[in-house]
Amino acid sequence: MNNLPTKQIWHMLTIDQAIAALDTNPESGLESWQISDRQAAYGRNELNGKLGRSKLSIFVDQFTNVMLLMLIGVAVVSAGLDLRVGSFPKDAIAIAAIVILNGILGYVQESRAEEALAALKRMATPNVRVLRAGKVAEIRSAELVVGDIVFVDAGMQIAADGRLIESVKLKVREGALTGESQGVNKFADQIFDEDESLGDRCNMLFQGTEVLRGRGMMLVTAIGMQTELGKIANLLQDVEQEETPLQKRMGELSQALVISSLVLVAIVIAVGLWRNGDFVKLLNTSLSMAVAAVPEGLPAVITVTLALGTQRMVRRKALIRKLPAVETLGSVTMICSDKTGTLTQNKMVAENIFTTNYAAQISGTGYEPIGEFALSRLAGDMLASDLNIYQCAELQILLAASVICNDSYLQKRTVEQISDRPSPRGKKDLSPLPIRSPESLWKIIGDPTEGALLTLAGKANFWQTHFTQYFSRVAEIPFTPERKLMSAIAAIKDIDAEDTPETIRMIAALLPNKPYFLFCKGSPELVLSQCDRIQIDKQIGLITTSYKTSVNIQNTLLASKGMRVLGFAYLPLEKLPTEDELADIEKNLVWLGLAGIRDALRMEAAAAVQISRRAGIHTTMITGDHQLTAQAIARDLNIFYPDSDRVLTGQEIELMDDNELTAIAQQTAVYARVSPEHKLRIVQALQRSGEIVAMTGDGVNDAPALKQANIGIAMGITGTDVSKEASDMILLDDNYATIVAATEEGRTVYANIRRFIKYILGSNVGEVIAIASTPFLGFGAVPLTPLQILWMNLVTDGVPALALAVEPAEADVMERPPFHPQENIFARGLGWYILRIGVIFGVQTIALMELVYNSGNPSWHEHWKTITFTTLCIAQMGHALACRSDSKLIIELSPISNPYLLVSVIFTTVLQLALLYVPSLRQFFGTDALSASELGLCFGFSMLLVLWVELEKIFSRWWSKSHPSKSPVKPQP
Repeated sequence: MNNLPTKQIWHMLTIDQAIAALDTNPESGLESWQISDRQAAYGRNELNGKLGRSKLSIFVDQFTNVMLLMLIGVAVVSAGLDLRVGSFPKDAIAIAAIVILNGILGYVQESRAEEALAALKRMATPNVRVLRAGKVAEIRSAELVVGDIVFVDAGMQIAADGRLIESVKLKVREGALTGESQGVNKFADQIFDEDESLGDRCNMLFQGTEVLRGRGMMLVTAIGMQTELGKIANLLQDVEQEETPLQKRMGELSQALVISSLVLVAIVIAVGLWRNGDFVKLLNTSLSMAVAAVPEGLPAVITVTLALGTQRMVRRKALIRKLPAVETLGSVTMICSDKTGTLTQNKMVAENIFTTNYAAQISGTGYEPIGEFALSRLAGDMLASDLNIYQCAELQILLAASVICNDSYLQKRTVEQISDRPSPRGKKDLSPLPIRSPESLWKIIGDPTEGALLTLAGKANFWQTHFTQYFSRVAEIPFTPERKLMSAIAAIKDIDAEDTPETIRMIAALLPNKPYFLFCKGSPELVLSQCDRIQIDKQIGLITTSYKTSVNIQNTLLASKGMRVLGFAYLPLEKLPTEDELADIEKNLVWLGLAGIRDALRMEAAAAVQISRRAGIHTTMITGDHQLTAQAIARDLNIFYPDSDRVLTGQEIELMDDNELTAIAQQTAVYARVSPEHKLRIVQALQRSGEIVAMTGDGVNDAPALKQANIGIAMGITGTDVSKEASDMILLDDNYATIVAATEEGRTVYANIRRFIKYILGSNVGEVIAIASTPFLGFGAVPLTPLQILWMNLVTDGVPALALAVEPAEADVMERPPFHPQENIFARGLGWYILRIGVIFGVQTIALMELVYNSGNPSWHEHWKTITFTTLCIAQMGHALACRSDSKLIIELSPISNPYLLVSVIFTTVLQLALLYVPSLRQFFGTDALSASELGLCFGFSMLLVLWVELEKIFSRWWSKSHPSKSPVKPQP
């Protein structure tokens, strides 16, 4: 047992070497004592996770925010002062309620449990059949040990990593691990170099992958956290979740507000005491100032704003899992996008065919067998509008080969009879049938590339069911990575029956009169190298060297366009070859032609890339595809510009340290042949460069990078549970254009957050200045109680702020560069606006207090606190209306574009009046009923702030016209 290797490069070993290294017997499997020893030494075949925060710790953490801590301190001091004089501590209770409410809101937002590791565990728990002590047994995958012999069958999920010791036509889908949608053929008798990429280790099976077809036996080489899936789980656990830009900015805002308010409190108390002021009165003033400085309603408004943003995004096919992600989208500077399914349709489509005399360009999308063949004669290089596919023998035989030499299936989701239609000439019309359906009813079972060939043939009425019936496959030479060829031998059946389809009759008439035919497809270079003849219309001729050169040129041209190119050939046979003859039969073939197959681009992807580029957002393609394919697709989408952008492969990344990768990451537009570790390193390198990164992904292999990215974006249709749980956002349509739409919403949300922050804090600064002045102006008391200030901050500030949060996007929202990721919340003039308007607001309020307190009018003097309170609240309503735009006057804005704001202003004003004239509310809030003249005074003074803001806009317009390069008041989104 102690001699078992702890680390081995299993794909380099032969079958016998692997069996010997693990001390097992392929005829009988492990003995019971070996199983017990290995379970004790290596543990269970499970993915183990780190413990996350408990719900209690999450709740406690909510009260470590500096603003809430200051409010808690204010509540304690306020309660002490009230109890000291025998008063009910309603101010302290109200403050405590606000603190608890904010804590609950934060807890709800953060208490979603991490499910990524749980999803990984769910992937790793199938039952398996094993050979133990000479008997076949079915056990739970968690009981597997290193050295077990596992039976592999079609449809099963691989439960551990292992070295194949037997394989029969085995094909495995490894997309969840490698990101590649194509099935991978597996072969037990092969060995590979040490540095062979994960997706090319065709003698290995990996946990979490799925067997598409065939069977085999596997020798378990790694279990649990030592598997490739376990390594991804480790990466996922090690990723630290970074704060979003909004969380950072709100933290900076909280610190700034608390520090400023504490400094101001200290100044007021110090100056008051120096002037022999009463300490208790000064302390009451300080409490009111502290409450006024903290925007208690801001966390709730931000949470609701982000929630509203998520609702709008769902309507645009983007599901937000974590609220801060809404705002973070507005700061994204780099989108790292997968290729398959996001920039492309994830549906292989055959678009071009080249034979000896003809070229065909085929229309259509997806796997629907609907499309037209645009034919041209290569000799004349002219469109042959008078030709159809049934007049081109070369094309017909190639299509037949593509159906017969094929292991996939094209199926319709609902049964529908397919029949020929009569043509005007009385003959059967062999053009493709128009199949009409509200949505695509066709699907592929098997390899997408082979599925594309079946779809291609279906567009010409060459149906797989017909060929299966009349061309019986009697032998097959499977594809291998070394051969890069696949061949099928078919025996043609009796076609004289009346119900024989016309297409089968045509193919039988075109083929030589032989009982068997070998049809071959694969790498064009290798297929062509085995050909010595060529199909020329209905005849077979000798192939020339110059023609082979022209085929290779055409092959290179198609590949440079991002296409997967296949070559086709066939061979008439007099008799069925023996097993020994099969190994050497793919010679002296008849060349048929080339087919170019493309993973079609999404129609809207290129336009979305350009929109994001104009918005200052760069797009990088990260894919497991070949470098040339990825580069061609990126060039078609205008992601890659050869003169300025780089292409980097996974092998090159392996040779770089983190500093080298960081230095070139921003100049790299395409990453090809990358592994999960590479994706994570790429995201980290971009973040070190100061980028805010959005990363897309769908497989298990993408989960660490999704979690590391500022915005992890999972595919809703093709994505695994692991990728979805690790993400911040899920694309319901797997479409890159949806990312750009979500980014627009994110920018709008952030602009609105800044809009209501300037509204709320501008008002708060005015309140603080007014309250701070009272000890020095001889008013004898603070005009506002903490409870009244809470009312203003939560209701008269909060309700209009929510309405500002749904202000529609500005026309140029995607024409500006993204907000700088490191910018302060007060950047771009916001801080100066808050300070400027706060001073105006404070001076206006002080002037009002001086007027009513010292006017000599007994009623005004008696009600001066209520007049001040009411004026402040109503002035905020006008300020909210003015904050809708930085350049347009209130009268220039249509109320219909944001009716919620008008409703909120009216509603809040009515509530404020209720505090004056409803006795119970008047008593609770300590207000007085004002006369009509006093109420008129409140409304008159309230309009002064609105007038000032509107005059600023007029002045800013004049200044901008007079001094185009300078502006005294910077516009604020």
